[in-house]
Amino acid sequence: MAWLKDRLRRARGWAAPVLLVGIVAAPTAGRAQQEAGLQGAPAPTDTPTSPMAPEAGATQGSEHESAPATSVDSATPPQSSDAAAGQAAGEPVPGLPGDAPTQASSEVPPASPDLTPEPGQRKFESVVVGTSETRTSGSVHVLKPSQLERFKRDDPSMVLMTVPGVYARGEDGYGLRPNVGLRGVNPDRSKKVTLLEDGVLFGPAPYSAPAAYFFPLVTRMQSVRVLKGPSAIQQGPQTVAGSVEFITRDIPASESAWLDIAGGGYLYGKAHGVFGASTERAGFLLEGLHLRSNGFKELDGGGTTGFRRNEWMAKGRYWLVPDGEVRQSLNIKLGYSDEVSNETYLGLSDEDFRANPLRRYASSALDRMEWHRTQVAVSHVLEAGSLAITTTAYRHDLSRAWRKINRLGGASIATVLADPTSARNSIYYGVLTGQLDSSSSQELLFIGPNDRTFVSQGVQSVARWTTTTGPLSHNLEIGARFHFDSIDRLHTEDAFRMAGGELVATNTATSTTANNKDATHALALHVTDAIAWGPLVLTPGVRLEVIRSRSYDRISGEDTNGALEVLMPGMGAFGALTPNLGLFAGAYRGFSPPAPGQPDSVGAERSINYETGARWTRRGERFEVVGFFNDYSNLTAICTFSSGCVDQDLDRQTDAGRAHIYGLEVFAEKVFRPGGGLTFPLTASYTFTRTELLEDFQSADPQFGNVKAGDELPYVPRHQLSASVGVEGRLGGVAVSALYIDTMREKAGQGEAPAGELTGSLLTFDVNANWNFSRWGQLYLSARNILDTVEIASRRPYGARPNAPRTVILGFKLSH
Repeated sequence: MAWLKDRLRRARGWAAPVLLVGIVAAPTAGRAQQEAGLQGAPAPTDTPTSPMAPEAGATQGSEHESAPATSVDSATPPQSSDAAAGQAAGEPVPGLPGDAPTQASSEVPPASPDLTPEPGQRKFESVVVGTSETRTSGSVHVLKPSQLERFKRDDPSMVLMTVPGVYARGEDGYGLRPNVGLRGVNPDRSKKVTLLEDGVLFGPAPYSAPAAYFFPLVTRMQSVRVLKGPSAIQQGPQTVAGSVEFITRDIPASESAWLDIAGGGYLYGKAHGVFGASTERAGFLLEGLHLRSNGFKELDGGGTTGFRRNEWMAKGRYWLVPDGEVRQSLNIKLGYSDEVSNETYLGLSDEDFRANPLRRYASSALDRMEWHRTQVAVSHVLEAGSLAITTTAYRHDLSRAWRKINRLGGASIATVLADPTSARNSIYYGVLTGQLDSSSSQELLFIGPNDRTFVSQGVQSVARWTTTTGPLSHNLEIGARFHFDSIDRLHTEDAFRMAGGELVATNTATSTTANNKDATHALALHVTDAIAWGPLVLTPGVRLEVIRSRSYDRISGEDTNGALEVLMPGMGAFGALTPNLGLFAGAYRGFSPPAPGQPDSVGAERSINYETGARWTRRGERFEVVGFFNDYSNLTAICTFSSGCVDQDLDRQTDAGRAHIYGLEVFAEKVFRPGGGLTFPLTASYTFTRTELLEDFQSADPQFGNVKAGDELPYVPRHQLSASVGVEGRLGGVAVSALYIDTMREKAGQGEAPAGELTGSLLTFDVNANWNFSRWGQLYLSARNILDTVEIASRRPYGARPNAPRTVILGFKLSH
């Protein structure tokens, strides 16, 4: 306790504690901190109102309450009895603010044992860039467990679009491979966003091939964090927009088990189970999730269009030295995931979409994605006084093969579906739909697997140190990561002809369209220091990326090496006008590395990003307005199959030159508490975005083509709004949410977009109701897109594709 008492003694008024970094967040009556050791990120401090909350030892409450409930930290031994008694009595700690910080940091070491409550007590929240969420100098949003539980969504895009500044391009309707963007960046395969799970990059090859063909199931996540603004330089390599981090479940403090079973429309099914336990020195957690559906699309000629996914995770923790001046723990996380999905890139013509948006052409009958992934992460945490160091070694392996229709022998599929009635295209359209038989080599359909193997591995360490120099309080963070990743591509295809509405193999030889390997070694360093003086917090920081890449084409024999060093400085400032109201601003350098094998004339994506805003926070309330302006000196685009590129252009980068992206983000939340044990949570977020390309250029990517200065970027909605309202109590609750997505250009342009180059504006409503029929059980009913609104979500890469139609799901949860 001496370490804690000394820190409290040095606190300067209500503003000083906002600087405690990752080791301690400012405690007040009824609040407690939680930090995660293995994950490298603190777990969220909040549980659903329902007693069925998955976290062990949780008590009832809303995430907006002044003292959110949560499980005991998976990496922290039991707290001392004197600290527990003080917190249980609700004794305030002198010199600390009345608002609890919210976690948004990654790779945070565990909290001091003296601050960890007993099971069922409430915990402190953690910090980002040395400050609480309420006082950070950047835009930070944390989706807590109760928010994720409230609507029980499986699609990560739908979850993330509740955060201002986040948008997505629809594809399969289930979010199996989301296309997520932040603040105007290209959402294609989420490749311009830094993606993390428990503080570790989870993309298949974040440097060599950043297209995220793997996304973890959001259903098993405990919380989600979205960071934008100057804090983006803490997490790279993609810093042009920000980062999204998924936080997995904690190891429970005592024996805990629960089961979630659900079924619904289109033979939807979910089975999700968790079991864990802890002793004073060790703990473990086992989690398994199976998700399936027969699919909502109707394949001509019959057949399933659904998927099945499995994810398994095991966590273990052992305290090497649980007590004393220097404490150490060892943590391990193992994971296995797989998927089989009958997914395709083939959409519909606009006329066919209007007739039946759920139809799927016969030529996609053989399309099928299969992949499996393994992960391992081993972490060591050391705490010595005000110094904490977390070191993690990790490796992820992903093997995937997607067999799908790639092209027609004599025409572009996208061109045919854009104008299927022309004299030339009508024949190809007839073959695609199975209405006509193939009669020449031009009418053959080329189908084949894109077989890819990914490796991502590395070692990273983050050290945090809290100290003072005169009247200034410092929270210094130093991070280093050595990373290697690679992608091995083998793309082949076979010719098929359409006969009687079915695909028939020809006798032609299998052709190889791509056979290459890209690999990257990268050293990343970052330093930030949150410096507080009274109500003012300054957060300077810098990130360094040293990248060495190699690309080898086995077909042509071409061997290309690349080298790049980039320094990214940033600065943020927060000034508290009152204990509830503050102003903040920041600027930083954005960066996105080029893919391996690019010519010397192609450069990295670079920008200078600015933001400024105001934030009001109080118990159960938050209101925030942020304006942002991203000034690109070089915006880039990389061709992928998902954007409509063909093999000869695959992974080729285009430099778009200068561009401006700017907009406004508004977020509001409030919890009304009229009494009687009822709460009424309300949330709303709005994003306004404008984009402008400032130079002429040509690109093989069909999303761009021939661009003129003044054109707008594709797949960025000008307006997006998300809102939810609910009522929750001891017996259960009901919540309704709405999401509006404005129309989006599908190709760069200006003025009024042609009819075939614009998505539909989409307004959907979700409803979720739950009933806590006992202390250990809950029934729930979830209706997604209850009005059954279906619009064109995108036409990439080949034809119009819909959002998911209405789906009703009934489930139950059991816990012990």
